[in-house]
Amino acid sequence: MSICIVTGAAGLIGAETVRFLAEKGMDVAGIDNDMRRRFFGEEASTAWSHERLQSDVRRYRHFDLDIRDTSGIAALFAQHRKDIAAVVHTAAQPSHDWAARDPQTDFTVNANGTLNLLEATRQYCPDAAFIFTSTNKVYGDRPNHLPLIESDQRWELDPGHPFAAQGINETMSIDGCMHSLFGASKLAADILVQEYGRYFGLKTACFRGGCLTGPGHSGTRLHGFLAYLVRCAVTREPYTVLGYKGKQVRDNIHSYDMVNAFWQFIMKPRSGEVYNIGGGRHANCSVLEVIDLCETLTGRPFNWTYSDQNRTGDHIWWISDVSRFKSHYPEWNYRYDLKTMLGEIIDRAQNRFEQSGDANAS
Repeated sequence: MSICIVTGAAGLIGAETVRFLAEKGMDVAGIDNDMRRRFFGEEASTAWSHERLQSDVRRYRHFDLDIRDTSGIAALFAQHRKDIAAVVHTAAQPSHDWAARDPQTDFTVNANGTLNLLEATRQYCPDAAFIFTSTNKVYGDRPNHLPLIESDQRWELDPGHPFAAQGINETMSIDGCMHSLFGASKLAADILVQEYGRYFGLKTACFRGGCLTGPGHSGTRLHGFLAYLVRCAVTREPYTVLGYKGKQVRDNIHSYDMVNAFWQFIMKPRSGEVYNIGGGRHANCSVLEVIDLCETLTGRPFNWTYSDQNRTGDHIWWISDVSRFKSHYPEWNYRYDLKTMLGEIIDRAQNRFEQSGDANAS
């Protein structure tokens, strides 16, 4: 029997992982205690996703565990031991702003929780693939020191820079810059994952994601760029663009494409790997560009205002260079481009919010 343990199982990437691996024939033990509700309120709760997994995925078993619970995590791993073929760790406190409000909780969830999972893997299933959903925020605001050129709707990298053609690769320094407390806690976890690969020989990988998205995202103001923007587009809730003239650029990767990358690693794991992963040059946009695209796809004006105050530690321009991952796993490629993924998110949001009565008439 082959088992995968998935943390944050009801979240965007967690739920996609559960469904993907179950379809591949694996049993899945999902860990999720809906901390997202505590972080961001009722609108961000993943309870609806948990209920769908329980009803739709026969191979899924749910465990209402906190990843900071050392003994509880150890007991779950001890129950299954070497039947565990993979650990996919997606659980996190994911917001810059929230981390500054409660640094203790942010760090213990992101860093200590990761340590608990690594140690349980080392003790009970050392041959399992261990995948950590890291973040591009481990680079802090270092990308903001790149030579950027302003155009009508976006910032773009000087075409003479080595990162211009394919995006930012893993050689970018993590030192001498501001990370935000969230970035620091995720970086601590990221380095732990690398170290358990290099020091203990575990089969670990850090996937440093750009903007992860998809119709399963419970987007909210403090986290979930495209999902929250689409929510506002559909419901006509006011949206505030924060700083950089709305020309800040994000690459966006659909949850399916992200999890398919995980699958490639599970099939041929390596030790202590680091991969930048995102939409790359294939799927990226500025805030202004995606607002225009939302207006086109929904057929209604977008209710937005602008504030000069950017978020602390936010990136002006981020596009991931995924070439290192593709060199290791050449069979992986994108299924979704920006317009396709945005259309899918809009369709799901319209069904969800119109049925709940949250959408306003245009």
